Formats: sequence, C-alpha cells, structure tokens
Amino acid sequence: MTTLDFYARKQSGQKISMVTCYDYSFANLVNQTSVDTILIGDSCAMVMHGYDTTIPATMEMMELHTMAVRKGAPDKFIVADMPFLATRKGIEYATECAGRLLKAGANCVKIERISTQPEIIRHLVDSGIPVMAHLGLTPQFYNTLGGHKRQGKTDDAAAEIKKEAMLAQECGCFSVLMECIPAELAEDITKSLDVVTIGIGCGDGTDGQVLVLQDILGMSDHTPKFAKKYLDGAALIKEAFEQYHKDVISK
Repeated sequence: MTTLDFYARKQSGQKISMVTCYDYSFANLVNQTSVDTILIGDSCAMVMHGYDTTIPATMEMMELHTMAVRKGAPDKFIVADMPFLATRKGIEYATECAGRLLKAGANCVKIERISTQPEIIRHLVDSGIPVMAHLGLTPQFYNTLGGHKRQGKTDDAAAEIKKEAMLAQECGCFSVLMECIPAELAEDITKSLDVVTIGIGCGDGTDGQVLVLQDILGMSDHTPKFAKKYLDGAALIKEAFEQYHKDVISK
C-alpha cells in the first residue's frame, strides 16, 4: 500500500486493517497475511518494555523497533509513532525525528494532537513526510487527561475533536486515527473528511480499524473492552513451555 491507496480505499468503501507490531518475528508473520498495515506504536514502551504509559518511549526505542519490523515485513505499509515530545522542540527537531523513522523503514509517522502544532505538521508534509494524525484519547497526554479515559463525551468536547480532525486534513495529513471516542462522533467525522479514518475503540463507522497485536492474540495482562480476543495465546504458550519443561525433566 501507499498513501494513495488509502484514498482509493475510502472512495471504494473497502475497509483498512491495521495491527500494532514491534519485533521481527511477529512482523514476519503479519507479512504473510492479508493485514493491510502495521503500526509501530509508542505502546511498545508498555507492551514490550513493561512501562505503565507510553511516555518513556524514546526515539532510539522507536527507531530500533521500526527497523526490526521493516526487516520482518518488507511488503507492508508501516506507520511509526513520533514519541513523547518529539514534535514539541521545534520544527527542526521534529523534522529530524520524523526523518529518522522514515530512514529506519517507516512509510509515515503518526503524531498525537494537531491543533497546537499545525505549522510543524505542514512543514513535515511539505518535506515529503506523510503524517497520520492521532486524536481523541492521546496516550502521550496521559497526565493531562488524568489517565486512559474515553474522550469526546460532551457536545463541546466532541466539537473540538471534530474541529481538530478537519484541521488535520487541512494541514495535509493523509489519514486520521481516532481512539476511544463515541461511535456516532467517529462516524460523523469519517463522513465529513476526505481522508481516511482509522478507529480503535470507537465503533465500526470508520474507514479502518487498528488493534494491539497482543490483545488480538490474548497475550495482554489487560485487554480493553473494545478489543476482541481472537486467540487465547497466553494459555497456549504457557502450555507449550510446561510441556517442554516436562520433556526435559523426563529426559
């Protein structure tokens, strides 16, 4: 896929599937499936490194995971997260960080919150760096939001999210990811935009969906209510480890 394929999918009504992935082994498996795109989220700080939030994710961490996933999934469209504060130190630093992620193998970068930094978004797009906007529940703003809480529940809050989505399109973002907002708001935004919307925890009225790979495979300590578990992976893996242990003990 390319960014142009995103537009074509929206026009044709064909949904887009996306999963998070952070390492070579799983990327290699995803590459052998029909899944459209891979997101290397800063959620790697939580899923792969054990932190409570995405805030500890660094550029070095994101680069390393991006390189590993690209090696495992050479045929997939890859989105990489700009980590905490990567776009908050000026245009020059933001451009450097985005460039590093593209050089590591990403096809585009994802940036949380657009309304307070439209000039940076426009500069990145003008520099040849595709940008996916991330609105609604933005985990990098964990401390400001008071936790991982659903957003857009009031009329004013919903209006602000929709306004930001329109601004993202105006700034040149080729797609908008919306997290944990009301389904009716997500559908309204999707119908109002010319660019693709990807949803997570906001209903099926978006142009595509993304889920965390470990949630899909049943390997998470806590699976969000909106995430369907397609496999009891944790039980299967532990069973394999136990069988291996028994085989070793019994020679």
